[in-house]
Amino acid sequence: MSMKKNAPATHPHLLSPGRIGVMEVKNRVVLPAMDMNLCVDGEIEQGDIDHYVARARGGTGLIITGASAIAFPAGTASLKEPGLSDDKFIPGLRALADAVHAAGSKLCVQSTHHGKVSRIDTRQGRALLVPSEPDYTLDMSALADNTGEELARMGAVTGGKQPSHHVATLEDLAWLVETWTAAAVRVMQAGADAIEIHCAHGYILGAFLNRRDNLRTDQYGGSLENRAKLACEVISSVKAAVGDKLAVLVRVAGEEFGQEGGLTSEEACAASVLFEQAGADAIHVTGWGRNPFANFTDGPLPNKVGAYVDLAAAVKKHVSIPVIAVGRVLPGVGERALAEGKADFVSMGRQLLADPEIVNKLAAGTPQAIRPCINCYVCVQENFWDDSPICAVNPALGRQTPLDLGPTRSRKHVLVVGAGPGGLETARVLTERGHRVTVVDRSDRLGGTLWFSTLTTPDNEQLLDWLTSEVERLDIEVRLGTEATPELVRQINPDHVVVATGATRGRPAVPGGDLPHVHTGDTLRDLLLGSADGDNGTRFMRTMGKLGKLSGVTKSPEAIRRLTRTFLPMGKDVVVIGGSLVGLELAEWLAERGRNVVLVEEGQALGLPMAMPRRWTAVRRAGEEGVVLHRRATVTAITKDHVEFTVGDQAHTAPADLVIHAADTASGAPLAELLREAGVPVDVVGDAAEVGYIEGAMHSAWDVAATI
Repeated sequence: MSMKKNAPATHPHLLSPGRIGVMEVKNRVVLPAMDMNLCVDGEIEQGDIDHYVARARGGTGLIITGASAIAFPAGTASLKEPGLSDDKFIPGLRALADAVHAAGSKLCVQSTHHGKVSRIDTRQGRALLVPSEPDYTLDMSALADNTGEELARMGAVTGGKQPSHHVATLEDLAWLVETWTAAAVRVMQAGADAIEIHCAHGYILGAFLNRRDNLRTDQYGGSLENRAKLACEVISSVKAAVGDKLAVLVRVAGEEFGQEGGLTSEEACAASVLFEQAGADAIHVTGWGRNPFANFTDGPLPNKVGAYVDLAAAVKKHVSIPVIAVGRVLPGVGERALAEGKADFVSMGRQLLADPEIVNKLAAGTPQAIRPCINCYVCVQENFWDDSPICAVNPALGRQTPLDLGPTRSRKHVLVVGAGPGGLETARVLTERGHRVTVVDRSDRLGGTLWFSTLTTPDNEQLLDWLTSEVERLDIEVRLGTEATPELVRQINPDHVVVATGATRGRPAVPGGDLPHVHTGDTLRDLLLGSADGDNGTRFMRTMGKLGKLSGVTKSPEAIRRLTRTFLPMGKDVVVIGGSLVGLELAEWLAERGRNVVLVEEGQALGLPMAMPRRWTAVRRAGEEGVVLHRRATVTAITKDHVEFTVGDQAHTAPADLVIHAADTASGAPLAELLREAGVPVDVVGDAAEVGYIEGAMHSAWDVAATI
């Protein structure tokens, strides 16, 4: 089955033109500021231009740059962010504006002073500019789940130095207004279409706005009007200087999370009214988790779909200027928000990192062709140590040297063994390049371990759906229920073979590791899908799997997730051995379904290699669900009803009706070795080559597909 060609647009509100101040925008889709960290000493380089132009060519109506420093290098989070403090930065900005315009979009430059989170001020020995001396410290206990290398990389951004603070004087505030206005004039001179004034995320204007950071008793503290005064002065001055040439956007947190005294929705609405009166042409409503180590996934990059749409709707009731919503706005969510009058424009950040062509695909009537963001936080993790974002599902993002994925000059028949993410992405890219591809898999469905992962991580189902849709669109030959053997390969007689059979998962090498209630991820999956046979499982697990298969429910991950919340015929006590990505997610999933779960991890950090800050949230949620977490624990024995382990010199016993061994995942591709010995050209991708989960599978698929 192929996708419809030239189908009517399915998202008319998103695709309709709009206006912000003096700026006409061809549609309602905005790329919000996402720091790419590609500049050199504040000057925009070709990599930045290429990144933004790709999204502009993809149809995005308005492109907003990453945070750009009004006083560069002072007040910056990175020396790789654009500078606005000197005329020497204008040529780079002009080149970017010209390129975005040539691609058919409008350009907005986000302007900011990072205030209390200005990492470069700390590195270069400057005190952080703040409204008041902070009277609190952040809970950083989540860093227990970081590796030493990660901690070192984060510390290197500030040179290992501890911050000091400088409480802003009235002279400092006048300097801020003057400096911001001069920066806006440079943005105008560069030929951009808009400037965004950042008044959120704890940066200087946002810190003045909330009650927790602003403890002042002068005219800039106390009442909301006073706390908004500095932002209003900046807006008014900028508007007076550039208002007939640039649209003026203001970014505000619709709510701050995680700490008493954070900005409330009511305050955000009242502040937005003041911002409109000061001259703002639009309000961009974000959100902010005040402690990045505890609630970053509440904001500014939320894990909830459409997280801030209702906050934007609240602001819209109080202002007459356009309101922009952000916060995991998927195309359908954005279309509904516009149709229901909750916003006038919508920002899609991580979505546009995953697929720059979103708008073009919506306009073509093929939303199913959009490569989805799976909310894995791989992209934002790089910002914590000042690197450029990469994307688990879009290997093109962040590559210093783009791969040549153009049409092949020599068409081949390629056999791909394995229908997991690595195999399917390899097949997709090879077919797009012009090769003929056959995919074989021993399972009865596409997806491999990706299919199983959708049970614990629903966002992965979007990737599975997309890969399945692409296989159908490209009419790739797939043979399911087919075991790949050297004999089968000889029968098919391909020109090239790609092995994508996934990782191997062994049983625990302790007494009792071979008991029937001890399972690896592979055997648990087989049981759940009803594909286990013989005595490879306990009676209740076989019953569950066979019931699921007979009812047809196992074809739907969502159906299994829903069913198992009320029907999970297994014992109450579960021990998960191994607290990496898979073990942690399985532990939380089982605890959510009423099981008493004990997780034992041999190392210190849990959730590896899950990206920060998703990892921190996952560990916290597992604990909140009642999972008992043991770090630096060594399993010594398994019996028919419990697991024995030690933590230090302390012996422990945990009851266990079911034991899941989620450790010792290893790469391996014995089929590839057999074929190489027979002289067959072979490549290996995904976990079979190196355990890297979805990111490793998708990236290795591109690496291999580019060479065939």
